[in-house]
This record gives sequence, C-alpha cells and structure tokens, in this order.
Amino acid sequence: MKYLGNIIFNIIFYISIIIVSFIIICLYPFISTISLQNIASLWVTAVLHLLKYLCGVSWKVKGIENIKENPCILVSNHQGQWESFYLQTLLIPSSSIIKKELLFIPVFGWALACLKPIHLRRSKKYKSMKKVIKDGAKKLKKGTSIIIFPEGTRTNPKDGIKKFSNSCGYLAVNNSVPIIPICHNSGLYWKNKKFLKHKGEVKVHIGKPIYGNDPKMVTEAAYDWIKLKFKEIH
Repeated sequence: MKYLGNIIFNIIFYISIIIVSFIIICLYPFISTISLQNIASLWVTAVLHLLKYLCGVSWKVKGIENIKENPCILVSNHQGQWESFYLQTLLIPSSSIIKKELLFIPVFGWALACLKPIHLRRSKKYKSMKKVIKDGAKKLKKGTSIIIFPEGTRTNPKDGIKKFSNSCGYLAVNNSVPIIPICHNSGLYWKNKKFLKHKGEVKVHIGKPIYGNDPKMVTEAAYDWIKLKFKEIH
C-alpha cells in the first residue's frame, strides 16, 4: 500500500504540474501576477493534501501569527521540494530566488517565469548576490515579499545547516523590512530527488520578525534561530 500510494501520488503530481503550468501560461496575458500566484498556491495546497492522504506526510506549523501582511524576507533552511512549494502559500504576492536554468524547462519553466521570480546563476556568486539585492529591493518597494533559501542549495538533514549568504540581511536592512526565520524538517519525509515519500509529520517553526541595522548581524540572528530550532525537530 505504501508503494501504491507513492506511485499514484507521483503520477497525479507530475500530470497536474503540466496542467496547472498550461493554465498559468494561458492566463498570463489576461490576469495579474497576484492572481496567477493565487492559482499556483491553490495547486500547491491541493498537492500537499494529496501527499498527506496518499503518502501519510502531514505537517504542523507553529508561529504562523508571526507572518503579517506587510512585505518581509522569508528565510528558510532548504532540504527538498516540500518547502519550495509550501512557502509559496504563506504570503502573496511573493517572489522566490531561483536558478535561471529552471526557466528553460519546457512548460513548467515557462509557467514559473510568469510568476515573476528573481532568477540568477549560482556559478556567479558575487553577481548573483548583487542581482538579488537590486531586484529584491524593487520587489519589496512594490509590496512583494521575498523567499530566500540562504544556504544556496538543498542540504541533507544529516548535514545540519550550511552557512548563510548575507543577501537576506542586506535586503532586510537596506529596505527596512524584517526577516521572518523559518525552520522545518521536510527532508526527513520528502527526501531530495527520491521517489519514495516517508510517512511522518513535517514540523514547521516560524519565528518572530528580526530587525537590525547590520546586514551580517541580522543574517547571523536568523541563522542562529534556525539552527536552534533545527536541533529541536531533527
């Protein structure tokens, strides 16, 4: 039954990606980015509930009250696909930091581009950081929150938390917006690049807003909070 549930989930998941991607692409010329993001959010919510029903991967969130309607920087550890999807539902409008290569994936990448993410090339770290700070500032001024995984890549839960890029701190300080730290253990259940999902409860902790005048200190504060929660839920 465990394998059957995973098979059914993956079939529906990948077919639905193509369907919702076509919907977003077709509607792009006619409706706002916020409306497109709401459609994507509804799809994500449906996928997560399907994951819970078919594979037994549920989730529990603490601290959701710390997220307000005002623009902010959502900063999270990164373990796999689960949080990449889930964080999209927390604030709309929002803009994720993604690899530019994702935009070249047929259909899915085109739909992703319609949602107006900030794209960059991981190989050019200094230029990428400058682009995140510049483009992120423009988004924040328009009322769009930014979603950042400051580790820069997905990390196996066994390896703990990697060093954070200071881009989230610079964005927060330069634009006078808070960092909202988020920690989760999704990688224990939806493992990176693995077909089989493991039954369990994803724990998501959302911290209080972090403000400051020093980008590096603000980044460090977010890192320390996430690292502390990481130890509690792994």
